[in-house]
Amino acid sequence: MHRRLCRRLSFAIFVGILLTLYRSVQELPQVNSPHPLQRRVGVRGKAPLVTVLIWWYPFGKKSKIQDCDSSYNIQGCRLTTDRRLYPISQAVIIHHRDLGGNVSQLPAGPRPASQRWVWMNFESPTHSSGLEVLNGVFNWTMSYKRGSDIFIPYGYLYPKKRTEGKVALPSKSKLVAWVISNWNEDHARVQYYHRLNRYVDIDLYGRYHQPLQNDSIVLTISPYKFYLAFENSQHMDYITEKLWRNALMSSTVPIVLGPSRANYEQYIPADSFIHVDDFSTPKKLARHLMLLDKNARSYRKYFDWRRRYNVHLAKFWEEPYCKVCEAVKNARASDHKSISNLASWFQ
Repeated sequence: MHRRLCRRLSFAIFVGILLTLYRSVQELPQVNSPHPLQRRVGVRGKAPLVTVLIWWYPFGKKSKIQDCDSSYNIQGCRLTTDRRLYPISQAVIIHHRDLGGNVSQLPAGPRPASQRWVWMNFESPTHSSGLEVLNGVFNWTMSYKRGSDIFIPYGYLYPKKRTEGKVALPSKSKLVAWVISNWNEDHARVQYYHRLNRYVDIDLYGRYHQPLQNDSIVLTISPYKFYLAFENSQHMDYITEKLWRNALMSSTVPIVLGPSRANYEQYIPADSFIHVDDFSTPKKLARHLMLLDKNARSYRKYFDWRRRYNVHLAKFWEEPYCKVCEAVKNARASDHKSISNLASWFQ
């Protein structure tokens, strides 16, 4: 019995020593401990290499946030809309149209020293108000405009693995089409349409006009030879999906109204499109279209580019999100800056 009592006392003493050691370790300062917000949202251990906070869903439309690794082979990214992760986010994406120049909607409180605020905007200057109050607020710009810190055009051409032979086109039984939903008589594109329509028939689709076939622009436009890729406003580099998807991906020849021909030629071959400025009057443009309609060889020359290139259409919004993550990963701490002249630069 005496031996049993001694064993119990020895065990109790051993347990007491362990508890004392445990308490002393708990009182030591924690090295590389996770941020309190990481613990609160259930993130354990080492955080992902880059956390990108999306301050708003663009235009208030919720969408599934894709994985950058599987979509773009960009690893180590965490995209989130959880504002509790603001203190540990390396970048915060703020969509201009949702901000609208109201600086009170920007993140409040101190900004982490290494955090980048990214101004994201894919609208033209004509439809981007409230820029003046944002000078000095953002660290990076992300837009369709060349010279952006993160340049994302609406589309681009990329080389095929090998040059192909004859280009296969869908059957063409119609002449000119235009898809437009935002009809405004003050827009240059609507005014030009009225003048051109005097000399050539143009089929209209979209709101207030004919419905799209199976709700598909490509299916609707493919039977046409020409498409009016007219922008809602004319600014440098503002070349939208009206060219890339509506025209080029629909296998039609784009008739463009936007920035200058020289600007378009920075994106696509000179012989792949028709610019309204190529003709002194809409009447002369109409005559050219009717000549091409009767000359298959001349018409097909507008598609020679397809032997060498494919069309990439930007994926909104996953592509911009992942490109921000990639930019953060490639950035150096010494590259930190602020955009002091956002308004004058963009306009």
